[in-house]
Amino acid sequence: MNIELRFLQKAIDDKNYISFFYEDKKYDNAKALLLSEKKGLYLLKTATKEFKFEKIEKLKILKNRF
Repeated sequence: MNIELRFLQKAIDDKNYISFFYEDKKYDNAKALLLSEKKGLYLLKTATKEFKFEKIEKLKILKNRF
């Protein structure tokens, strides 16, 4: 597990909002709910959608909590 995944898992545990780009679309104040691994690929589940971690760019952990 790389450092970005560890920060993301910590954000999920602490219930922090996250911000990131996914396929050239920006997602602000997303509620990260679950980080799972399936067949070597990590999936991020948010309140609205599931994302493949390898396509996530410019991940930011926000100070705001939900």
